[in-house]
Amino acid sequence: MNDSSPAPRASATPLGLRLSLPMTRRDALRVGVFSTAGLLLGHGRAAGATSAPPAVTLPARPPRAAKAKSVIQIFLWGGMSHNDTWDPKPDSGYEYMGEFRNAIPTNVDGIQIGELFPKLAQQADKYSLIRSMTHRNNGHETAAYLMQTAHAPGERLAYPSVGAVFAHFKSAGYKGLIPPYVVLTQPQGRFSEEGFLGPRLKPFATGGDPNAPRFEVEGVISRGLTEARQKARRELLGKLDTMGHAFADHPQVMASEEARQQAYELILGPGREVFDLAREKPELRDRYGRHTFGQDCLAARRLVEAGVPYVVINYPGGWDTHSNHFATMRRQCPQLDQGLAMLLQDLKDHGLLETTLVWCCGEFGRGPKVDWQPPWNGGRNHYGNVFTSLVAGGGFKGGHVVGASDKRAEEVKDRPVYPVDLLGSIYALSGIDAAATLPHPMGAEAHVLPAAAEGAKSGGLLTEIMT
Repeated sequence: MNDSSPAPRASATPLGLRLSLPMTRRDALRVGVFSTAGLLLGHGRAAGATSAPPAVTLPARPPRAAKAKSVIQIFLWGGMSHNDTWDPKPDSGYEYMGEFRNAIPTNVDGIQIGELFPKLAQQADKYSLIRSMTHRNNGHETAAYLMQTAHAPGERLAYPSVGAVFAHFKSAGYKGLIPPYVVLTQPQGRFSEEGFLGPRLKPFATGGDPNAPRFEVEGVISRGLTEARQKARRELLGKLDTMGHAFADHPQVMASEEARQQAYELILGPGREVFDLAREKPELRDRYGRHTFGQDCLAARRLVEAGVPYVVINYPGGWDTHSNHFATMRRQCPQLDQGLAMLLQDLKDHGLLETTLVWCCGEFGRGPKVDWQPPWNGGRNHYGNVFTSLVAGGGFKGGHVVGASDKRAEEVKDRPVYPVDLLGSIYALSGIDAAATLPHPMGAEAHVLPAAAEGAKSGGLLTEIMT
């Protein structure tokens, strides 16, 4: 079965233990995720201020200069097979490799990847592969939480995802009109990405389809409403606002007008232009691929070009290939290959790769031994013992492989890398202190990443590929 449906919503608890409420674009406007502009667009009030937790004394850490200004996370939700893709084992036999028995060389001597990735093979000098990711968790929700927070699921606190943490720490210096944490195009709902940080740090999910003739971003692009008609409505609203004219010098009215102007800059001005992929040359769009994922990648490049700190691409369709595995891989891998390879090249061409960190993986891998029994008939099941992640840019070196799996890709053979190591490296390259405190609404002590004293398994930061 291909479990492509988002998990059901769960109710909130006082400590934010299970807030599985993915934010719609309308929700984002309502809670004011557009900063002051959200007050106008959502016709609601922003979330109330919360008190900071008590100060906690932590060991001093040497400062590290931030190299990554923005992050693009490509989340292969459902879990992509590692030995069919970026950790092939051609000598492991049909029981393990199934239909994909070949590995192909890359433009870096000694590195081979799966046969369905010829375009990424020519970009290997721009990325590194971590072939020893591990956490041994095989549940979608719990593994997704672990991979995106590094905190163990089931603790008393529901921690925010890496994207929400970025939005929290980067918002102060961010002046863009678009929210600092954007999801293309739908949240997966596997867990509450904002955690205890609250609804203001939910991701702004665009909705729509960037491969459609018109990328209809909810809250920004109105279906069936032309730009001229939107402008006419704006002018009419201004004429009818007699109270605003009468009390134009009142501080609250002035603040409301400022919010209104910011909102319209997003809807009708530069903010909207970021999502207008028609501004790109058709030839470039073709190179990304005229499919949803390819155009997601192009939209992500435009978002980081506009300064958005954190962008997530939730792969459309997912990779939960218990059945129809090989058919799904033949359909989706070429699209992943095309879109991701072009994203890396395009970031390089725009001078953005050095300051944009890209990471790509799922919550786990897939079982290295094919399940040929009914009802799977050649599927692969959840597998968290060992899997592969791809990292590039933003201070990560290209052309390297970290760690290794064994001869059948069943276990880590060398240099285990845990979620805390991967996320800790991403935070370090982005200038975020992994030991920093996070503001819990009830004053509970909480830090960006767990420490060894909390039982977090670690193999150390990825210093071998960090510049």
